[in-house]
Amino acid sequence: MHSSDKTKAIQIAVVIPTYNNEKTLKSVIDAVLFYCSDIIVVNDGSTDRTGEILHTYTDKITILSYPKNKGKGYALKTGFQQARQKGFRYVLTLDSDGQHFADDIPNFIKAIEKHPDALLIGSRNLKQATMKQGSLFANKFSNFWVRMQTFYHLPDTQTGFRLYPLKKMKKILPFCSRYEAEIELLVRCAWKGITLISIPIQVYYPPVEERVSHFRPNRDFLRISLLNTLLCVLAVVYGYPSLLYHKIFKAI
Repeated sequence: MHSSDKTKAIQIAVVIPTYNNEKTLKSVIDAVLFYCSDIIVVNDGSTDRTGEILHTYTDKITILSYPKNKGKGYALKTGFQQARQKGFRYVLTLDSDGQHFADDIPNFIKAIEKHPDALLIGSRNLKQATMKQGSLFANKFSNFWVRMQTFYHLPDTQTGFRLYPLKKMKKILPFCSRYEAEIELLVRCAWKGITLISIPIQVYYPPVEERVSHFRPNRDFLRISLLNTLLCVLAVVYGYPSLLYHKIFKAI
């Protein structure tokens, strides 16, 4: 069975949040269409040619747009809500900057067939020479706090290439509106008893002069730090008891 048929059978929709990635968006959509025909692109207030590019796909994919940039977390929330309305069981997310490879989608399919209703997190090779030291530090920082909050030792907690068990998550949607939303979702899903599993993925880092990043180091790092402080407090009063409850419940 071809991967596109499998994604339909398993009820997977692909959500691609995008913001000013006109150079890579078309190639990303075309690559994903080979593996999945159910694609939801969320145009997060782009000001470049993104709208023109998406207009050529109006008969092939679902396009959601709004005029002002609201952040990746908000875009994911918008995509999740649309996927729920359409009745999908899973949502696979990947970025539109060309760093993720659609060729890895079959690996997500194989993994979810083996572990139904788990949350699959793509794990990059963080030892690549082209990855910036600042990004390495941020990822290790994030991995540490997620481990403290969930007891999951994940090698890569900052990748956007993931498969979310939408039906199992029930009403869970990100509260955070920007990059920290992806950390928030990991922690809250773990507290709800959803199994977190890392799977290896490829990653492409273009030359520095070609990279398009909307991550604001000082402001976004502060937001992530504040989120982790809040999650640590909530872990004591809610997260740890919930993890214990689900562990006992699964053992019975």
